[in-house]
Amino acid sequence: MRKFQSLIMMILLVSLVAGCGIQKIPQRANEVEAAWAEVLNQYKRRADLIPNLVNVVKGYAAHERQTLEAVVEARAKATSTEVKVENLTPETMQKFQQAQGELSSALSRLMVVVEKYPDLKANQNFRDLQVQLEGTENRITIARRRYIDAIKEFNHMMTVPPYSWTNALFYHKEKLPQFEAAEESSVKEPPKVEF
Repeated sequence: MRKFQSLIMMILLVSLVAGCGIQKIPQRANEVEAAWAEVLNQYKRRADLIPNLVNVVKGYAAHERQTLEAVVEARAKATSTEVKVENLTPETMQKFQQAQGELSSALSRLMVVVEKYPDLKANQNFRDLQVQLEGTENRITIARRRYIDAIKEFNHMMTVPPYSWTNALFYHKEKLPQFEAAEESSVKEPPKVEF
Protein backbone atom coordinates (compact mmCIF):
# COMPACT_ATOMS: atom_id res chain seq x y z
CA MET A 1 0.00 0.00 0.00
CA ARG A 2 2.82 2.40 0.87
CA LYS A 3 4.57 1.74 -2.48
CA PHE A 4 1.32 2.46 -4.29
CA GLN A 5 0.91 5.79 -2.47
CA SER A 6 4.51 6.71 -3.23
CA LEU A 7 3.97 5.89 -6.89
CA ILE A 8 0.82 8.01 -7.01
CA MET A 9 2.61 10.93 -5.32
CA MET A 10 5.51 10.63 -7.75
CA ILE A 11 3.15 10.64 -10.75
CA LEU A 12 1.30 13.68 -9.39
CA LEU A 13 4.55 15.52 -8.69
CA VAL A 14 5.93 14.80 -12.18
CA SER A 15 2.61 15.88 -13.75
CA LEU A 16 2.55 19.06 -11.72
CA VAL A 17 6.14 19.97 -12.58
CA ALA A 18 5.72 19.08 -16.27
CA GLY A 19 2.58 21.22 -16.52
CA CYS A 20 4.14 24.30 -14.97
CA GLY A 21 6.70 25.23 -17.58
CA ILE A 22 9.83 23.36 -16.58
CA GLN A 23 10.35 22.52 -20.25
CA LYS A 24 8.31 25.25 -21.92
CA ILE A 25 10.15 28.23 -20.45
CA PRO A 26 13.55 27.16 -21.83
CA GLN A 27 11.90 26.21 -25.13
CA ARG A 28 10.35 29.66 -25.43
CA ALA A 29 13.68 31.27 -24.52
CA ASN A 30 15.31 29.25 -27.32
CA GLU A 31 12.59 30.38 -29.75
CA VAL A 32 13.28 34.01 -28.81
CA GLU A 33 17.00 33.51 -29.42
CA ALA A 34 16.36 31.91 -32.81
CA ALA A 35 13.93 34.64 -33.84
CA TRP A 36 16.36 37.37 -32.76
CA ALA A 37 19.19 35.68 -34.67
CA GLU A 38 17.02 35.76 -37.80
CA VAL A 39 16.28 39.47 -37.31
CA LEU A 40 20.02 40.16 -37.03
CA ASN A 41 20.70 37.94 -40.03
CA GLN A 42 18.31 39.92 -42.23
CA TYR A 43 19.68 43.28 -41.08
CA LYS A 44 23.18 42.00 -41.85
CA ARG A 45 22.04 40.91 -45.31
CA ARG A 46 20.78 44.44 -45.93
CA ALA A 47 24.02 45.95 -44.65
CA ASP A 48 26.02 43.64 -46.93
CA LEU A 49 24.09 44.85 -50.01
CA ILE A 50 24.67 48.53 -49.32
CA PRO A 51 28.35 48.85 -50.36
CA ASN A 52 27.53 47.42 -53.80
CA LEU A 53 24.53 49.71 -54.15
CA VAL A 54 26.59 52.75 -53.16
CA ASN A 55 29.35 51.85 -55.65
CA VAL A 56 26.87 51.53 -58.53
CA VAL A 57 25.23 54.85 -57.66
CA LYS A 58 28.62 56.52 -57.16
CA GLY A 59 29.48 56.02 -60.81
CA TYR A 60 26.34 57.82 -61.98
CA ALA A 61 25.82 60.40 -59.28
CA ALA A 62 29.25 61.54 -58.22
CA HIS A 63 28.01 64.96 -57.13
CA GLU A 64 25.53 63.33 -54.69
CA ARG A 65 28.46 62.66 -52.39
CA GLN A 66 26.70 63.85 -49.23
CA THR A 67 23.85 61.37 -49.68
CA LEU A 68 26.24 58.52 -50.41
CA GLU A 69 28.36 59.36 -47.37
CA ALA A 70 25.23 59.46 -45.20
CA VAL A 71 24.33 55.94 -46.34
CA VAL A 72 27.84 54.64 -45.68
CA GLU A 73 27.92 56.30 -42.25
CA ALA A 74 24.47 54.98 -41.31
CA ARG A 75 25.50 51.48 -42.41
CA ALA A 76 28.64 51.66 -40.27
CA LYS A 77 26.62 52.75 -37.25
CA ALA A 78 23.96 50.07 -37.81
CA THR A 79 26.50 47.27 -38.16
CA SER A 80 28.44 48.40 -35.10
CA THR A 81 25.34 48.28 -32.90
CA GLU A 82 25.39 44.68 -31.72
CA VAL A 83 22.69 43.43 -29.41
CA LYS A 84 22.74 39.87 -28.14
CA VAL A 85 19.51 38.34 -26.96
CA GLU A 86 20.84 37.91 -23.42
CA ASN A 87 21.53 41.68 -23.27
CA LEU A 88 18.16 42.83 -24.57
CA THR A 89 16.82 45.69 -22.52
CA PRO A 90 14.47 48.48 -23.56
CA GLU A 91 17.52 50.77 -23.82
CA THR A 92 19.60 48.44 -26.01
CA MET A 93 16.55 47.70 -28.17
CA GLN A 94 15.94 51.43 -28.64
CA LYS A 95 19.59 52.01 -29.58
CA PHE A 96 19.44 49.14 -32.08
CA GLN A 97 16.17 50.36 -33.58
CA GLN A 98 17.50 53.91 -33.85
CA ALA A 99 20.60 52.78 -35.76
CA GLN A 100 18.53 50.62 -38.11
CA GLY A 101 16.02 53.47 -38.57
CA GLU A 102 18.81 55.86 -39.53
CA LEU A 103 20.01 53.37 -42.12
CA SER A 104 16.48 52.97 -43.52
CA SER A 105 16.16 56.75 -43.71
CA ALA A 106 19.51 57.13 -45.48
CA LEU A 107 18.52 54.42 -47.97
CA SER A 108 15.24 56.21 -48.64
CA ARG A 109 17.12 59.44 -49.39
CA LEU A 110 19.42 57.48 -51.70
CA MET A 111 16.43 56.11 -53.62
CA VAL A 112 15.11 59.66 -54.05
CA VAL A 113 18.47 60.66 -55.53
CA VAL A 114 18.32 57.70 -57.89
CA GLU A 115 15.07 59.03 -59.37
CA LYS A 116 17.10 61.90 -60.90
CA TYR A 117 19.21 59.49 -62.99
CA PRO A 118 17.25 57.54 -65.60
CA ASP A 119 20.44 55.86 -66.88
CA LEU A 120 21.13 54.54 -63.39
CA LYS A 121 17.61 53.20 -63.03
CA ALA A 122 18.11 51.35 -66.32
CA ASN A 123 21.43 49.84 -65.21
CA GLN A 124 21.06 46.07 -64.74
CA ASN A 125 23.39 45.92 -61.73
CA PHE A 126 21.42 48.65 -59.99
CA ARG A 127 18.08 47.01 -60.76
CA ASP A 128 19.35 43.67 -59.43
CA LEU A 129 20.61 45.31 -56.24
CA GLN A 130 17.37 47.22 -55.82
CA VAL A 131 15.33 44.00 -56.14
CA GLN A 132 17.59 42.28 -53.61
CA LEU A 133 17.25 45.22 -51.23
CA GLU A 134 13.45 45.22 -51.55
CA GLY A 135 13.40 41.48 -50.90
CA THR A 136 15.61 41.96 -47.88
CA GLU A 137 13.32 44.64 -46.48
CA ASN A 138 10.44 42.16 -46.78
CA ARG A 139 12.53 39.50 -45.02
CA ILE A 140 13.32 41.97 -42.24
CA THR A 141 9.61 42.60 -41.78
CA ILE A 142 8.87 38.88 -41.57
CA ALA A 143 11.77 38.23 -39.19
CA ARG A 144 10.65 41.09 -36.94
CA ARG A 145 7.08 39.74 -36.92
CA ARG A 146 8.34 36.29 -35.92
CA TYR A 147 10.47 37.83 -33.19
CA ILE A 148 7.49 39.83 -31.92
CA ASP A 149 5.43 36.63 -31.76
CA ALA A 150 8.21 34.75 -29.95
CA ILE A 151 8.63 37.58 -27.43
CA LYS A 152 4.88 37.73 -26.84
CA GLU A 153 4.78 34.01 -26.02
CA PHE A 154 7.88 34.24 -23.83
CA ASN A 155 6.60 37.28 -21.94
CA HIS A 156 3.25 35.55 -21.35
CA MET A 157 5.12 32.72 -19.66
CA MET A 158 7.03 35.19 -17.50
CA THR A 159 3.85 36.90 -16.26
CA VAL A 160 0.95 34.41 -16.36
CA PRO A 161 0.55 31.65 -13.76
CA PRO A 162 1.38 28.78 -13.45
CA TYR A 163 4.41 29.36 -15.71
CA SER A 164 5.32 32.57 -13.92
CA TRP A 165 5.48 30.64 -10.65
CA THR A 166 7.85 28.12 -12.19
CA ASN A 167 9.95 30.96 -13.54
CA ALA A 168 10.05 32.64 -10.14
CA LEU A 169 11.12 29.41 -8.47
CA PHE A 170 13.65 28.06 -10.98
CA TYR A 171 14.68 30.37 -13.83
CA HIS A 172 14.32 33.99 -12.67
CA LYS A 173 14.02 35.26 -16.26
CA GLU A 174 12.76 38.77 -16.98
CA LYS A 175 10.33 39.93 -19.65
CA LEU A 176 12.11 40.90 -22.87
CA PRO A 177 11.53 44.15 -24.79
CA GLN A 178 9.56 44.34 -28.01
CA PHE A 179 10.16 46.37 -31.14
CA GLU A 180 8.39 49.70 -30.97
CA ALA A 181 6.99 51.94 -33.68
CA ALA A 182 9.47 54.62 -34.73
CA GLU A 183 7.90 57.80 -33.39
CA GLU A 184 4.24 58.35 -32.76
CA SER A 185 4.26 61.51 -34.88
CA SER A 186 5.55 59.58 -37.90
CA VAL A 187 2.81 56.97 -37.44
CA LYS A 188 -0.02 59.46 -36.89
CA GLU A 189 0.78 61.80 -39.76
CA PRO A 190 0.98 60.53 -43.33
CA PRO A 191 4.05 61.63 -45.29
CA LYS A 192 3.69 64.86 -47.24
CA VAL A 193 4.03 64.55 -50.98
CA GLU A 194 4.79 67.70 -52.95
CA PHE A 195 5.07 68.12 -56.70
